[in-house]
Amino acid sequence: MPLRARSVGLVIAGTACLLALRAVVDPVAPIATAVLAGQGQEAAPIRREIALAVRNYRFVPDRIEVAQDDLVKLTVQSEDVAYSLTIDAYRLSRRIPAGGSATIEFRADRPGTFPFYSNLTSDARHAQARGALVVRAR
Repeated sequence: MPLRARSVGLVIAGTACLLALRAVVDPVAPIATAVLAGQGQEAAPIRREIALAVRNYRFVPDRIEVAQDDLVKLTVQSEDVAYSLTIDAYRLSRRIPAGGSATIEFRADRPGTFPFYSNLTSDARHAQARGALVVRAR
């Protein structure tokens, strides 16, 4: 009987040592467990699909509003000549062919008001093609 009591005590003591060792060796384990259990998860980003037209050197609409961290898909349609759509703050620029379209996708990862414009220089009227991207903080 004493042998059996001693072996149970060793098993219990050994298990406690293993648990203590795991906490020292893998300090991230409690965090990973919390995330897997649903704690600390963020909501999935919202996808925004926005259509813009550009004609007579004007963007329509000339103001776009989204929320911070939205996934934004802009489809820009030229109704006359070639244009571009440039958003410097997001390092984006796409050429839109005459009568054609282009798609730009990005994550609106910072709040603020950011100008967009046509950066083509073939005609001075391109300077009139301007608008604003407004990203609201969450």
